[in-house]
Amino acid sequence: MWPERRRKSRLLRQKTMKVKVVGAGLAGCEAAWRLAEEGFEVELCEMKPQQFSPAHRSPSFAELVCSNSLKANRLSSAAGLLKEEMRRLGSLTLEAARHAAVGAGGALAVDRGLFSEYVTQKIRSHPQIQVQEGEQQEIPSGPAIVATGPLTSDALAAGIVRLCGDTLSFYDAAAPIVAADSIDTERVFAAARYDRGEPDYLNCPMNRAEYEAFHAALVEAETAKLHAFDRPVVYEGCMPIEILARRGLDSIRFGPLKPVGLRDPRTGHRPWAVVQLRRENALGTMYNLVGFQTNLKFLEQKRVFSMIPGLQDARFLRYGVMHRNTFLNAPKVLDASFAFKGRPGLFFAGQMTGVEGYMESAMSGIWAGIGLSRQLRGLPPAIPPQDTMSGALCRYVAEPNPDFQPMGCNMGLLPPLKEPIRDKQARYGRIAQRALASLSAFLKQRGLEERPGEFPNEED
Repeated sequence: MWPERRRKSRLLRQKTMKVKVVGAGLAGCEAAWRLAEEGFEVELCEMKPQQFSPAHRSPSFAELVCSNSLKANRLSSAAGLLKEEMRRLGSLTLEAARHAAVGAGGALAVDRGLFSEYVTQKIRSHPQIQVQEGEQQEIPSGPAIVATGPLTSDALAAGIVRLCGDTLSFYDAAAPIVAADSIDTERVFAAARYDRGEPDYLNCPMNRAEYEAFHAALVEAETAKLHAFDRPVVYEGCMPIEILARRGLDSIRFGPLKPVGLRDPRTGHRPWAVVQLRRENALGTMYNLVGFQTNLKFLEQKRVFSMIPGLQDARFLRYGVMHRNTFLNAPKVLDASFAFKGRPGLFFAGQMTGVEGYMESAMSGIWAGIGLSRQLRGLPPAIPPQDTMSGALCRYVAEPNPDFQPMGCNMGLLPPLKEPIRDKQARYGRIAQRALASLSAFLKQRGLEERPGEFPNEED
């Protein structure tokens, strides 16, 4: 614990300030950790292992349901910038991700089990956090952060609807995972796009005939029925591969199967299309199909995805699944600190607020924790600047929007530079440096601590 936080902890313990965090996903764990590190006594409520959502399987905290990738590491990328901002704020989940990292080229991917185990151990061993297992059926009456995610239990979801009014629903989908020893290594090649980073991806190249046969089978394949769900609105960022394929013959070849930046060493040429496989665990015994979120029936997944060169004998360890996500109409009910407008002491965090993505959810937990802490201390809100990635996302969920939809980090959220730079990577590098400088100044002004930067002088 940092020296300044030790001082704050002693002061807070004298007042026995207690808060409740509901949900031990990425956002909930970040919020609980932040509050505990500042000396609050935190009760973290988690319904697992007594009850599981349709998408969760592990009793551990911070379970990664969909991909095991946390996206790019590069500072001059939106995802890399967000992670660096979070790291400077002492992010627990980013610490866990570094501990559980597996090779993924220029991206940060993790062994799901190691990642969740690390977070769980840190949370359960913190002296200021008490874990309460079992379903929380009502919104807490005292100071609290609700971070139950897009698959909130029915009882609590009903309470949220009563409090917040209208919510929105969309569908999310996960990609299948195959056993590494069932991949035909004679037909795939290891490479990262543009040789950026280590060649951690396995690439399944397709010629034109193979691609068109695969596309035809994909668009005709039978999907699973969604009887339990009430409104089939699919979020664009998690579009099932079969729905994307129905948009046109080249739709997936210009999307998740794009061959740009890759050359097949056997031919020396760029393939017509490429399916990429990414390591799922540290041992390298499992690979997931990148961008292959799907709602196809399991037997159809086996039939169609086995047409991919190199996967003709693939053993599927997990088939893709699809489930409903629910999120708040955040601009109506939340401010940019994730505070609920109608009741002091109540905050929301995670994907239910309309941020989309693992790190985005974790980021909201950090800032919700900071927001609740400051509110209880009688301090003004601390909303990060617009030119930071976290600040842009915080503001996105609060800005009036008649067609509000979930949003992940992207450079388009940030204001342009005063002096335009034509080269994209140089421009993004400068934007990232501006963001980090702005964040540092903001944290100092608000009396918030900052860890030393990992990218102090880099432009890219």
